[in-house]
Parts: sequence; C-alpha cells; structure tokens
Amino acid sequence: MSDNFERLKSVVEDTTDDVAKAESGNKAATSRVRKQMQAVKAIAQDIRKEMLELRDSGGAGGGA
Repeated sequence: MSDNFERLKSVVEDTTDDVAKAESGNKAATSRVRKQMQAVKAIAQDIRKEMLELRDSGGAGGGA
C-alpha cells in the first residue's frame, strides 16, 4: 500500500481526539483540526497524483 495512504490514515487517527474536543467547544482543538485537515488535503492530492501515474503507466498489476 502507498506510503502516502498510510500517512493519511495516521493523520486522521491522530486527529480523532481533537475533533471530539472541538465538538465540545475547545477552540484550540478547532485550530488543530483545521491544520490537520490541510495536511489531509495535501496528502490526498499526493495520493491522487500517484493513482494517475499508476493509471498512465499501466498500473501495478499490468492494467486492464
């Protein structure tokens, strides 16, 4: 599996506690969540690029 996908899962898991705190009204947690969501966006874009490269190169399994 892609290193970027593993990073994405890790960032989401690490953000879970702050989301709960933000929903409880913790303003500092809302800032941390917003920052982490920017990281998610960047990682997701990297994954998207990887998938396009796989598609254009015929894929990992030779393509269909």
